Amino acid sequence: MPDLADLVKHWWKQMLIVMTLSLLLVGIITFFKPRQFLSVTTAVPASSYASDRSSVFNENIQILYSTLGTTDDLDVIVGTAQLDTVYLAVANQFNLQDHYKIKGGRLAAAHKLKSNSSVTKSGYGELKVKVWDTDKNLAPQLADAILGKLDAIHRDVQNKSNFTAVENLTTGRKKIKQELDSLSSAISYDSTNATIISHLISNEEKESRQIRRNSLFLQLAHYETLINEYQLMADSKNPVLLVVEKARVSWNPDRPKRMMIMIATAALSFIFSLLLALVLHRRKTTVA
Repeated sequence: MPDLADLVKHWWKQMLIVMTLSLLLVGIITFFKPRQFLSVTTAVPASSYASDRSSVFNENIQILYSTLGTTDDLDVIVGTAQLDTVYLAVANQFNLQDHYKIKGGRLAAAHKLKSNSSVTKSGYGELKVKVWDTDKNLAPQLADAILGKLDAIHRDVQNKSNFTAVENLTTGRKKIKQELDSLSSAISYDSTNATIISHLISNEEKESRQIRRNSLFLQLAHYETLINEYQLMADSKNPVLLVVEKARVSWNPDRPKRMMIMIATAALSFIFSLLLALVLHRRKTTVA
């Protein structure tokens, strides 16, 4: 193995050419690449108990519910951020097809936005939504919009059980009313024609009908209470994410990091040229 100093001494010209060409090529690419501004919005998970009816209307609550959720709640949201649904909605909202000046329709614009975005969970249990854009004023709007769409999607999912409960209770209330109407008609008919059908209907059956009717009234009142409670929880649409810091305008571009790229290119090109010089030196020695 040749001495490193001797190797550089004999092949420094070739090494310099490789490094110069590498720096020139990378410099041209980074120079023509548009500079992008970064905006970040931060949120924490809200407690899922906030959409639970028992957390509001239960009179025998034995524990206090936290207003914040757990960091595990963010895993599902980060997973949802990998879907195109979020970015399609934001791309349509801001007409990004014209902003990006790309062909392919709104799907292409959504994919471009997705590639310029990042939704991650920080080590402190926060959700970070990052957006890079050439327009420093548009970047924070896009970041806030993505966060808002994620919140809306999971808010609907979280409240779906309340909506389902309202629908089922409404159906049950309708059946109770139909049975009440049927019993009321029968009792009214019995009273009107008491002399005719008194021998056909026993007192026990009349009492049974009245008891059933009173029981249905109690059930109906309970159903009305439950419907109102579930409807209130469904209409409240408690947030899934609590924003702790909205995205702000960045006055300095974040990428490409030209200086870091040039330094890395210089280091890598030096290593490559050194290895190339070593190969050429060995080949020359072998031939000689």
